[in-house]
Amino acid sequence: MFIFTLKMTYIFLSNTDLYFSNSINSDSELIIIEDDECKHILNVMRHELNDELFITDGNGKIFKSIIVDKNKKSIECKILDKIEYKQKFPNITFCIPMLRIIDRLEFALEKCTELGVTNFILYKAKRSVAKAFNQKRIEKILISAIKQSLLSWLPKVSYANSVEEIASLPGEKIVFEQNSNLYFDNKIVKSNKNYFLVFGPEGGFSDEEVSFLDSSAKYKLADNRLRSETAIIKAASLL
Repeated sequence: MFIFTLKMTYIFLSNTDLYFSNSINSDSELIIIEDDECKHILNVMRHELNDELFITDGNGKIFKSIIVDKNKKSIECKILDKIEYKQKFPNITFCIPMLRIIDRLEFALEKCTELGVTNFILYKAKRSVAKAFNQKRIEKILISAIKQSLLSWLPKVSYANSVEEIASLPGEKIVFEQNSNLYFDNKIVKSNKNYFLVFGPEGGFSDEEVSFLDSSAKYKLADNRLRSETAIIKAASLL
């Protein structure tokens, strides 16, 4: 992946390790990395002084830097260059129901993140058979996904208590329904509109939920029925 930097140079990121810090001040010349990421850099990756690191802030920037100071608890890096990216799908939000098996929900979020989706709403449907999930664990999974895929935008995850809440949000709603005669593809979404892609719960929508989404556009993803997490990942890949 070639990236264009502010200094009119080209940097090739391919076999590069990417690190994350949510406390980067882009006006400063230094980045401080602490906690688990610091331990990973020092104890697992075995980086030393003057080693080159690429670090993202999760807000569209990747910083090329070198280690100028380190101890057991923190690393200090000097910024050499800053690379900025546009968000790939800023106008698209995936509305995902709470799933009965948490691992499948986490898998879907991870793969969609790797494919460039950066906005999620996790919602509770009336027929959801869901267990409690760990919000901090989900954040760690998403950070790991952007690092793995050399991405600079950390997804935002919000929560809704009902389908009605999603239906009231400003923007176009696209509902995935097996009985639709229309197939979903990336030509359907336009860059000048906001879209909420709504995936049904494992038990299906209730009649009341269907009424809230009655005016929404409806598409199918395949001729055969897909598991919820498969449908979610397929929609991301089609985008």
